[in-house]
Amino acid sequence: MGAILFLAVHLGYGILAYHRLSVGHWLGVGFGILVLMCGVYAVIAYWMLPRIWRRHYRHQPKIAGTPKITHTRDGIPGDPLNVGLVGTEEEVVRAMLKAGWFPADPASFETVLGIAKSVLLHRPDPTAPVSNLYIGDRKQDLAFERPEGVDVKKRHHVRFWQAPGHEIEGRMLWIGAATFDRSYRISLYTGQILHRIAPEVDAERDKLVSDLSDAGEVAKVFQTTGLGVTLKGRNGEGDWYYTDGQIVIAELHS
Repeated sequence: MGAILFLAVHLGYGILAYHRLSVGHWLGVGFGILVLMCGVYAVIAYWMLPRIWRRHYRHQPKIAGTPKITHTRDGIPGDPLNVGLVGTEEEVVRAMLKAGWFPADPASFETVLGIAKSVLLHRPDPTAPVSNLYIGDRKQDLAFERPEGVDVKKRHHVRFWQAPGHEIEGRMLWIGAATFDRSYRISLYTGQILHRIAPEVDAERDKLVSDLSDAGEVAKVFQTTGLGVTLKGRNGEGDWYYTDGQIVIAELHS
């Protein structure tokens, strides 16, 4: 509001100096401009923006009861749940493939060896496995990735879990954790060699939804409350992350 007042006053004096009109006249004009700007600000801040926000935020009582964070097999908190898809398994797989994301292979000796070859030889491995994370005693039902660069050191990836009992308008909800692998590191907790995630997990969530939207697979998008604002979170590998704590849910075309 101070910036608006400053602008209005200087505008009035600038016009006065240019046209050499009476101070009283231009004070009246300046006051009118100030009143108009305050009115515009009030309409935008207190009427328009709150209604636009409500249009994109939807409270889902059923989703409120879902977990908000994953954990490792040892019970250590993992990546935050930050994204969701609504649709059948076939619709989810179809949409992700069309958006340029590849299903991750199950972890095995051969697939882990493939990761090592990819890094050492700088070769792509678009279906490299991801480590398991859990909700309760269930590991992810689906996992997808999108390579970034020449090998698997950097990749976009997401894990999804079915959420039975939390359907949206009769359709299955898949709750997920989307993060970006930026390098390798030795885990602070287990000593294992694992991927290190980038801290901006919201950016990865938004990229996934954007990729699906660009592919024409999204009917509608809304947000609901997830973990909550977190500035210094740590996942199961000890990697730092921050988030606005919202879950962005995309309803897929059936």
